[in-house]
Amino acid sequence: MSAPLRLAAWAAVGLAGLGGVLAQEPARLAAREELRTDEGARAAMDRALAWLVASQGENGAFAVGVLDTLHESGFSVETYYAWQVAAHALACKALLEAPETPERRAGLERGLEWYVTSRMPLRGSDWDNDAVWGWLYGAVMAVDVARDARFASTPLAARVTERGKEHIAALLRNQTPEGGFGYYDDPPYTRRPKWATSFCTALVLPALRVAHERDWFRDEAAILRALKYVRLCALPNGAYAYDLRAVPRSFAGESIDATKGSLGRIQVCNWARWSLGDPAVEAADVRRGLELFFAQHEFLAVARMRPVPHEGYYANAGYFFLFGHYYASQTIELLPADERPSFRTKLRERLLATQREDGSFCDFGSSSYQTTAGTAFAAMALRAGLPRE
Repeated sequence: MSAPLRLAAWAAVGLAGLGGVLAQEPARLAAREELRTDEGARAAMDRALAWLVASQGENGAFAVGVLDTLHESGFSVETYYAWQVAAHALACKALLEAPETPERRAGLERGLEWYVTSRMPLRGSDWDNDAVWGWLYGAVMAVDVARDARFASTPLAARVTERGKEHIAALLRNQTPEGGFGYYDDPPYTRRPKWATSFCTALVLPALRVAHERDWFRDEAAILRALKYVRLCALPNGAYAYDLRAVPRSFAGESIDATKGSLGRIQVCNWARWSLGDPAVEAADVRRGLELFFAQHEFLAVARMRPVPHEGYYANAGYFFLFGHYYASQTIELLPADERPSFRTKLRERLLATQREDGSFCDFGSSSYQTTAGTAFAAMALRAGLPRE
């Protein structure tokens, strides 16, 4: 087959795939009317949390730190451990936020013990610095434990705090000159990386602020640089650039920086800026971001479980699906109370249409760390809109 014919064939397959998502998504949602209720969402959350507890290893670890899917070969050997640490932290965070049961509390305490006794992730190679993912979510989870009254003044919480300080120190050593955090580097390779992303920087900003208030570190300027990085990634179309560039990417056409390519980034960046009191982000911006998320949702949905990163329309990657839904759940709770129920319903419908029979969630590759992280993201997204006991 000639090159033009191959391209035409692939285009036809791609359009058919998008058409299938557009045609099937309403039918799937209509068939799940029970998901509109708090009871349905709580039941789905409980199934997700039960899967997490059941999947925990005998040593207290969630997921495994080795390559267990061919979709992600080619990275540094250290990277798979870093991804495990990140997924493990997310699983602990989901159990921390959930209504407590004896099984969940036991799983959480075993998970925290693994967190404080396992080794720190390390940079794997000159270009591959995916250790940042472990440091990011390790820091976020440690801050949440420190704020939880159930663990106040306990020896375990004190150990978690000390490990959390190590994660933050590693992050600050790897903060780019522009202020962001990222997981790769470009030539010439340097000890302090030179590349960052808007979403990595945003997801840790609220935790950094709390950690600074608790005197875990003293460099307040690092927070201000990170906030500025995210702010500079904001685009006139309501999207956030994937990364900050001296010469920005175009956000016209089928660009990753079009709103359809930024759906998984808009929510986390708006949430972070709002959480830090950025006066340039108002309720109208949060509302607009959520409206875009649901109006253009099919462009996230069609990328879910695709085996190649960024092969979806507008360069969407499958692993932004559950990440994006979690941070959408956080921004929903920033809106006035009377606006939240309709957005919660939309999120539940689209999220729970993807829950597996065993209660787990995954959006890319089905590795242990992706499934653990995805299930944790989904459980926390469902928890965010439920009444507190």
